[in-house]
Amino acid sequence: MTTLVAPAKQPFVEPGGIEAIPLERRHGSPWQLLATWSAPNLEFATVFVGVIAVAFFGLGFPQAMIALILGNALGALTQGILSAWGPRDGVAQMVLGRVAFGTRGNILPAGLNTIMAGLGWFATNSVSGAFALATLTSMPVWLALLIIVVVQVGVAVVGHNFVQLFERYATIVLGAIFLLAAVFALTSGHLGGGANGAPAGFNAGVGGFSVAMAAAFGYAAGWNPYAADYTRYLPPATSRVRIGLAAGLGNFVSCTVLMAAGAAAATALDFGKGNPTDLFTSIGVMPTIVGKLTLLAIFFGAISANALNIYSGAMSFLAVGIRIPLTLRRAIVAGAFGIVGFFIALAASADPSGSYENFLLVIAYWIAPWLGVVLSDRLYRRGTGIAPFLAERARYTNWPGLIALVVGMVLSIWLFANQTLYTGLLVAPTERFAGGFVADYGIGDLTPLVGFVIAVVVYFALLPVFGPRKGAPLPAHGYEEPVAVDPASAA
Repeated sequence: MTTLVAPAKQPFVEPGGIEAIPLERRHGSPWQLLATWSAPNLEFATVFVGVIAVAFFGLGFPQAMIALILGNALGALTQGILSAWGPRDGVAQMVLGRVAFGTRGNILPAGLNTIMAGLGWFATNSVSGAFALATLTSMPVWLALLIIVVVQVGVAVVGHNFVQLFERYATIVLGAIFLLAAVFALTSGHLGGGANGAPAGFNAGVGGFSVAMAAAFGYAAGWNPYAADYTRYLPPATSRVRIGLAAGLGNFVSCTVLMAAGAAAATALDFGKGNPTDLFTSIGVMPTIVGKLTLLAIFFGAISANALNIYSGAMSFLAVGIRIPLTLRRAIVAGAFGIVGFFIALAASADPSGSYENFLLVIAYWIAPWLGVVLSDRLYRRGTGIAPFLAERARYTNWPGLIALVVGMVLSIWLFANQTLYTGLLVAPTERFAGGFVADYGIGDLTPLVGFVIAVVVYFALLPVFGPRKGAPLPAHGYEEPVAVDPASAA
């Protein structure tokens, strides 16, 4: 007869850093991931992806929705796959990356995610939440920003269990408000047309479609480097299929509904003029009471998103290999991110639209080749024991992974990037005219697709030169003593 042992009592503030979660602390259900990956998308940043697809990329509502759905589906698919990796070894996503890149090679992707999550997304979401609170209360934007930063950092500092609890209740409340807002936005919009009443697909073509799809993928896949962070507490025997479905559906449904609301609103109003948050909640889209409720939801939605961004940003910072000999090192790093992020958000608030468009594309530029490497490595090493190589004392670089990531990023950006900051060598120049529509996006932005393909090809091409034979254990570079491989931890 098997005796079931109850999980150990969890401390109020999560201790430690990126160590593997011991079995006695494992708990939870895979279906909690529906809320974990729904709540952080219930915010205005998600809505604004739909807005820019129509108002700035020049697509009509029907074309925009096809592009957004495809981008969201790809990002949600990889979210589900990566989430299923967490319970086996009980470590965060960027710690798992040490297998594909090595502990030294992993410094690059972990560092990039630290910047994107702990600072970039933090600033982006804080700005939208601050604008909503400022509009609702007429307080200065800087004060609203300070309030939101303090609250969201507090949630992240407490740690994993409180974050999961917060997201669960946020999904219920925010989901109801944003669903109501989406209904009014869809009924107010010209769903057969384009921006501000223009014809559908006005001056967009294939280029505008690919840019919108890349932006949606960048948003949905922006959560990919965090995926295992919120499944590492689940028991190892938890169904991988259920984990993948819950995480993927939570991401896809929330993104698609809110982006549809944004795209519909952009067909009714001119988002090239004024504060986008004010415009979305204006009387032209929804009744006053619904608009005020939506502003309040935007404020709390930013907290839901940034609780995860700060938490995972701190995990990525520690995964770089920086040692902080303190019991609450994760919480301390999260608090430091809040201070730095406040000043970055304050600067970004000067031009939220332009900053956000460029930021979405930059995210996809590095995440796509990173996905190419980690997915290829996982496929190649199936059946390989990986647990010993998650330890910090295994100091080595997996050169196929690191080279593939760098080559994929550099070549794809150099040749195919298409945004206001930089235009790739093979992409037609971007031109705009009065009104904010895209006049010519050429072939659009194929950077994520090209980066992914290049990374996969380069990784497998370099394996015969640098890598072990298929299925063989990783080389124990830097080990002080042999470490036995647990068969249960095989890939």
